[in-house]
Amino acid sequence: MTKGGQFKTVIVAALAALVWMGGKADAAQCGNTAAGFEAWKAQFADEAKARGVSASAIAALRGTNYSTATISADRGQKSFHLSLDQFLAKRGGSVIASRGRALKQSDASLFASIQQRYGVPPGPLLAIWGMETGFGSVHGNQNALSAIATLAYDCRRSAYFTDQLYAALTLIDRGVLSASSRGSMHGEIGQTQFLPKTILEYGTGNLDNAANALSSTANFLKAHGWQAGAGYQPGEANFAAIQAWNAAQVYQRAIALIGQQIDGK
Repeated sequence: MTKGGQFKTVIVAALAALVWMGGKADAAQCGNTAAGFEAWKAQFADEAKARGVSASAIAALRGTNYSTATISADRGQKSFHLSLDQFLAKRGGSVIASRGRALKQSDASLFASIQQRYGVPPGPLLAIWGMETGFGSVHGNQNALSAIATLAYDCRRSAYFTDQLYAALTLIDRGVLSASSRGSMHGEIGQTQFLPKTILEYGTGNLDNAANALSSTANFLKAHGWQAGAGYQPGEANFAAIQAWNAAQVYQRAIALIGQQIDGK
């Protein structure tokens, strides 16, 4: 490369660095305590407005509060570090399997319809449903938007939950969620606990309705490579789809095992 070319390269790199630094300066800054949340929220609201988010959705965002309960739950997921046997005992794996077998029989037509459409058998769907909300008995009582905004502000997984927050604002625009919607500690919604971006991509109707939630879960699994008729235990073709549902290895193995116990395979 000539000296002139080298000089041009340096200039271009310097300009790119300035642009990047300017973007970083403009972006809402994450934090690890409640102290900076209000300032972050105001800056994020300005960014959202610039991206075309509606006034009503921004008003909902401005009404959120920092959730110490969400942060505590996010830092305290100790059960994911248990052995499989310990995890199943803690989460009531045998009870989920027993209730799942009963529901498979009582709602046979629903599960047959879902399996015909998505290729997913009842076992893993019932295992997820039971594990996530005790078959709809515990949906969570946190303000979903506040939980998601708190995690978007928190530095630990800011980028991931920033995407979730923009998805939540989109769902508010569409009337799917409201500023008062309740969910679990991380802002998950419905019978099988979908985050906002997952609702946008795979949701099929009101997820507080069991049939819709189960169909949406099957839709998610199919979209992540589920093959009708293939196995779903570790090492089998469909286990990767279960892995896409939750990143915790012990959770993945528990879903596969409970599903197998429900399906009787």
